[in-house]
Formats: sequence, C-alpha cells, structure tokens
Amino acid sequence: MNFRTFILMGGVGIALHGCTSIDSFSSDSVKNFNSPQELIVQKNINAANGRAKEYVYSWGPKQSNKDPQSLYPRKHLNSYCSAKGGKFSLLHKSSMSLLKNQWDKKLLSTYSSVKQGIGAYKCVQSDGQSWIVSIEPVAERKLDDGSEARMVGLQTKIMTAWDAQKFYSSANSSNNSAAKKTTVNNQSAKNSKNKAVTSKEVEAKKELETKKETKPTPELPVKHSAQVAETLQQQQLKSYVAARRDLNSGKNQVAACNNAQRAYNYGKLQGTDGTKVYTESGMLVARCLTNVPSYSSRFANSKGQAVKILQNLANNYNHAGAKNMLRQIK
Repeated sequence: MNFRTFILMGGVGIALHGCTSIDSFSSDSVKNFNSPQELIVQKNINAANGRAKEYVYSWGPKQSNKDPQSLYPRKHLNSYCSAKGGKFSLLHKSSMSLLKNQWDKKLLSTYSSVKQGIGAYKCVQSDGQSWIVSIEPVAERKLDDGSEARMVGLQTKIMTAWDAQKFYSSANSSNNSAAKKTTVNNQSAKNSKNKAVTSKEVEAKKELETKKETKPTPELPVKHSAQVAETLQQQQLKSYVAARRDLNSGKNQVAACNNAQRAYNYGKLQGTDGTKVYTESGMLVARCLTNVPSYSSRFANSKGQAVKILQNLANNYNHAGAKNMLRQIK
C-alpha cells in the first residue's frame, strides 16, 4: 500500500511515541472536561486537524515490553465515563470497514491491542445522560525508523445513536457481502488444506506485495475543487444551524433534535463562535427534552437532563436564556 498517498487522502496524524503515561488515564485527569468531545480535542486523541491519528499497536520483538498506544483512545474515554459515574460498554463491534486494504484488515485482526480498542462504545452517566464514541482504524503501516514497530491510524468520533446504528449496520452489511464474494472467488483455488494465517505471515505477505510495486505510479495533481474535510468547528456549526432551522420551522423535529445533540456533544471548541454555538446548541437540546415528545420520550428523565444542561449553561456561561428557562421549568 502506498501510504504516502493515503496520508494525502486521509490525513493521518503523527504518533507521539511514549508521551502518554498510564497516570493520564485516571478519572481525576479527565473529570473537569465538559463533554467527551472536549476531552478528544484537549487530549489530542485525533490529529490537530480532527482527522485520524497514528498509534503504535506493536513495538516489535525488541521492544515487546512497551505498552501499545492503540488502546489510548478507548482508555481516555472510559476514564471520562468513570469520572461521570457512568458505565462504559461496547455497543457495536468494528468490521474495520474504513480500511480499504484487505491485508491491513487481516493483519490488524490478529492483534488484541487493536481489536480491544475499536468499535462503538456507549457511556451511560450517573445523571442519566448518555453518549456514544466510535473508534475506527483507517490505515496500517510499518514505522519508517528501522524498527519493527507498526502503526494504526485511528479516527475517534462522537456519534448519536442513530448515526452509530446507520454506520455500523451499513459497515457490517458491506463487510459481509465482500466476505461472501471473496469466498466464492477463492473456492476453486482451495484444493490444498487450509492453513492458519499468523500475524507474521500476513506481515510478510504485505511486505512482499509492496516490493512488487517496482514502477511507482506518478502522483496526479491535487484538484482543489475536490471535497475538503470539514473542521470540527464547521461540523458543529453545520449541525447547530440545521437543528435551529428545523426546530423553528416545526419540521423534522427528531432529526433536528439529533443535530442539536450532536452539536452540543462537540463541547466548547476554540474559535470566535465556539462558545456561542455550544451554548445555543445546549439551549436547543433542552428545548427538545422539554417540548418535543417524539424526542424526549426516549429518555427516562428528560426533564432532569434538560435541567442539568441549563444549569451548566447558567452557572458556567452566565447564559440569560438558560436562567430564564430554568425558572419556567421550576
């Protein structure tokens, strides 16, 4: 696989080797963050541009005593959930659908340091609020420093329940279809007895396939008109604007509330409008929890959750609208 091309397409971040200590996974180190999205940003779980970041999942035989970095995203989010008195559990298994190279999938599937840290996880906090985080591998490569260390690019993203269901249902369906097609195509070639594929064999095969590429494909000029990945601030603003528009028009109420929750889950992001978009998204969520039955019925204590959001906005951001809405609710 030409990983340089992948970087241009996927924007995988550079791993910071050994810079995260075990102490940083304690609940005390993350309890002051206002949202899981704020934790992701402040702890640099993704790359600076919000895209995937590389982590070492295998240091190789010479450095086998080192802990893999690939479990860091899951450990950080688990610690945050625990700090909120919550329960953190696997909601959807990963089929590694964002990996286009089949050898990458086979190789990563042999490492528990990858399998145990990917998929969609749900946290149900003690205050009744819940959130879902998706951690997905997008690329794999060998570290270019002469060592035997291998890297995996991980994309960590907060999702709504609907987004997670849609993504993982689609991913698993596509993965099953591809598996069936591969089985049919390879059936006639399986005349010799099956042999278990070890991680070493997969690595060796992948290295061999890479060496066969004797003629490098000339890189095509970058088309600036191609779709540019949105920043976290743009994604948050987009969700907020859609939510406000639909709620004010009275259309697509559930979708509007999902967008409001998605925008609020990003937390307070850096930027001139970061605080305003965050606080106003919170106001929309509170409105959904108290005035949109088709949305609030999903929650056991929707009014209590609305009050907590409004208290956060009133106490931490001195939001006049939140204070007024609290008086109306009480």
